[in-house]
Amino acid sequence: MNDKFGYEVKQLEPKLALAESWEKEIAQYSDNQYEMLLLRMSPDSAKLKREHFISNLYNRQDTVEFAKFFDDTLRDIAIFNNDIFSVKTGSGAKIVLFDEISNYITDSNQRDNFCKAIINQLVNFSFEKIFNQKFDFFSTIFEYLIKDYNKDGGGKYAEYYTPHAVSKIMASILVDKPVSNVTCYDPSAGSGTLLMNLAHAIGEDRCTIYSQDISQKSSSMLRLNLILNNLVHSIQNIIQGNTIKTPYHKVGDKLMKFDYIVSNPPFKLDFSDYVADLDTKQNNERFFAGFPNIPKKDKDKMAIYPLFIQHIMFSLSDNGKAAIVVPTGFITAQSGIEKKIRERLVEEKMLRGVVSMPSNIFATTGTNVSILFLDKANIKGDIVLMDASKLGSTVKEGKSQKTVLSDIEELTIIETFNKHVAKEDFAIVVNYEQIKEKNYSFSAGQYFEVKIEYTDITPAEFEAKMNSFKANLNNLFAESRTLEIEIHEQLNRLKYEF
Repeated sequence: MNDKFGYEVKQLEPKLALAESWEKEIAQYSDNQYEMLLLRMSPDSAKLKREHFISNLYNRQDTVEFAKFFDDTLRDIAIFNNDIFSVKTGSGAKIVLFDEISNYITDSNQRDNFCKAIINQLVNFSFEKIFNQKFDFFSTIFEYLIKDYNKDGGGKYAEYYTPHAVSKIMASILVDKPVSNVTCYDPSAGSGTLLMNLAHAIGEDRCTIYSQDISQKSSSMLRLNLILNNLVHSIQNIIQGNTIKTPYHKVGDKLMKFDYIVSNPPFKLDFSDYVADLDTKQNNERFFAGFPNIPKKDKDKMAIYPLFIQHIMFSLSDNGKAAIVVPTGFITAQSGIEKKIRERLVEEKMLRGVVSMPSNIFATTGTNVSILFLDKANIKGDIVLMDASKLGSTVKEGKSQKTVLSDIEELTIIETFNKHVAKEDFAIVVNYEQIKEKNYSFSAGQYFEVKIEYTDITPAEFEAKMNSFKANLNNLFAESRTLEIEIHEQLNRLKYEF
């Protein structure tokens, strides 16, 4: 935020861009000059007082209780920008933008040192050069922070993170032509990687973002992502809450419909405490395929992603499109909720295709995933089923392995899908009737042609092969007869004893 503020005021004041240090130059402004500069900034820009600058925090490190001064500065930034920063929970409560960061350090004697360490790392580094390009600020940072989460912390949160390659493929396939004035939604948004890629593909000024996520920390990171990616106009639509139990975004008393939906929902979660509450008349159509049974043990393995798929289907506008990360097992399951969902997608003619991704494409989980693409306008049924599982190269990250797609491989997936090109053992284009004939399977491999190779041989070679087969069969028959005789002899030796 400090660097984006600097980037924006330099656009307004060329002398700041020419100065060796824009912060020192701007410190010479009178209070009135500084206030006039803030008024010239865009209403969607995050504004800072001069005492908010990182350089000021750096110069105040000797302040008694520096950690408190540091936290107070963050809080004051949030208050100063309250008009654009404030967001609500699903129940209507307001959430501040920043936490008191130093309070996460349990040893109070180390809090000052912790805050000083942060400032000392940031003061000589600038993010300004990236504001000219499309950028998701938290994707790489987030992956770094959680790369060992499965090993160290139980792994529950890992599924929320979507690798950049997957995000790029989803956005590039969804947005295959220019659009404007559209709504974009993620019911399990996390830090917003999917939404950022989607907004950049559409154009930040041509879309409005909506989201809901149960995690307050993720919602806070998403808000910062919007601020830093020129999407401040959507901040009021970022909601912390339980999408499945209490979806927030509505028009009147009905759930809002969206033009584009992206989601990498949690696959498994213990929601046994409220699953029974979902079975209401109002939810009959939203959850048409039903709910999972509560297992007697391993409740944390309850599959919640099918509820998100149903919610997304229900939330699409008349010509809406969606891309959803699902476990690959979903595309072939022969019973249960998953099968009912696939049948509805075909019967309602709202399927655009599926891309099955390579194993270990997620750095933090080995679950095989596919991307499910929906399109309510795809009535003809020009459906692309793609098996990209053999692409990518394996790299080692610590003790785990990760599959990485090259730029060319990403482009191959995107172009093959968008051009509806069939490629041997890679992609096939089918219609709704063909999918019905395959028992509603969405797996590309089940539609690939099985090729039988023929080899010309001479009559002598044919006779030699046949003789070889006969000889092998005769040997097997002989062994079978010998075994048969031996079994009879063993049975005859058995006697009943009192």
